[in-house]
Amino acid sequence: MTISAPAGVAAMPAETERPAETERPAEREFGSLTERFRPELLAHCYRMLGSVQDAEDLVQETYLRAWRGYGGFEGRSSVRHWLYKIATMACLTALEGRARRPLPSGLGAPEDDHRVAVAAREPTVPWLQPAPDAVFGFDDPAAIVTGREGIRLAFIAALQLLPARQRAVLTLRDVLAFRSTEVAAILDTTPTAVDSALRRARSRLAQAGPVATDLAEPDERVRRRLLDDYVTAFTSADHAALVALLRADVEMEMPPTPTWFTGRDAVAGFLTARILTPGLWRMLPARANGQPAFVVYKRAPTGRYDAYGIQVLTLIGSRVARITAFNDPSLVPAFGFPVAVET
Repeated sequence: MTISAPAGVAAMPAETERPAETERPAEREFGSLTERFRPELLAHCYRMLGSVQDAEDLVQETYLRAWRGYGGFEGRSSVRHWLYKIATMACLTALEGRARRPLPSGLGAPEDDHRVAVAAREPTVPWLQPAPDAVFGFDDPAAIVTGREGIRLAFIAALQLLPARQRAVLTLRDVLAFRSTEVAAILDTTPTAVDSALRRARSRLAQAGPVATDLAEPDERVRRRLLDDYVTAFTSADHAALVALLRADVEMEMPPTPTWFTGRDAVAGFLTARILTPGLWRMLPARANGQPAFVVYKRAPTGRYDAYGIQVLTLIGSRVARITAFNDPSLVPAFGFPVAVET
């Protein structure tokens, strides 16, 4: 069976520098050997870049480079190792001169009084973006359980605090479990340098604060009821019901707005006083970063509901521990939802 080139790659011309009989087997083999690694490479690039759109571009570039260099691949490493080397180096090049992608919590202290003046939106900041589970192949609940720790929002946000090479070392070693010698080969350095960078990366993350990777999430029955109750409270502007769903130490941030809030009184007070109006919002269930999420729509004067953004929730026990509201309508199509819905 003959396979086509990777998406976006033009078919190889008949006249090439090498004999056609040596090209055709490579064309047939390339897809079967490499395509299965695409979702995990996308997750890797997302950890590095903090943007699923940028990650998709870099994965495409990775496959282009791999396609062009496949004839010279001599099998001294595994195909997976080879692809990670190409992807990691492409990410490091892309990150040169770029500002990191933060969340508001990475820029300043939270507010604990909902009456404070909220800072103006910062559209020029390259904010961290959420990523739909589907792009990582997490449609299967079992895959979500085994793979979500490495793409949780808190972890991705923490990674953005690291210099690019430390970010690469930590993800390759601690998330993907490559050995130091393998990481050294990927980064063209030594195992000693890898171990040193890993120690610095872990230390810097520890100084930034704990990143929960073993959250005590509720079971499926409790989770579903909690999410249903949250949507009902949010869309009906029911302050008391909302308060009952939030942890005492709940946090809320709303990129591209730099201001963020901590504490049940501040979060519920802000939502009730400034955001919630009965019938103003519609919320459709989704999943992002291995966590429950909603695609949010806001009612327009015409009565239609227009895309507003993505909310990602962190759940601990039977309560909401964090609300991350990405108030950016352009994110909605990436989750497979329309830009508007009717009433």
